[in-house]
Amino acid sequence: MEKDDIKNYCKRLIELRKENNYTQQYVAEYLKIDRSNYSKYELGKLEISIEMLIKLAKLYSVSTDYILCLTDY
Repeated sequence: MEKDDIKNYCKRLIELRKENNYTQQYVAEYLKIDRSNYSKYELGKLEISIEMLIKLAKLYSVSTDYILCLTDY
């Protein structure tokens, strides 16, 4: 994944979390990971796994393509 792509999906993760009034802690608990690791997803310091991507898509009721900024819906 290219650097710009990572920046975009990191922004999308933050937007989705804030739109749903979730804390990083809440999302991390949903994913069953440490909050610090979830924070790394949002900062682009840790590449998101397919498993986590799917879980996030289910949490936010959006497609994985939306999270990855491959579509705007």
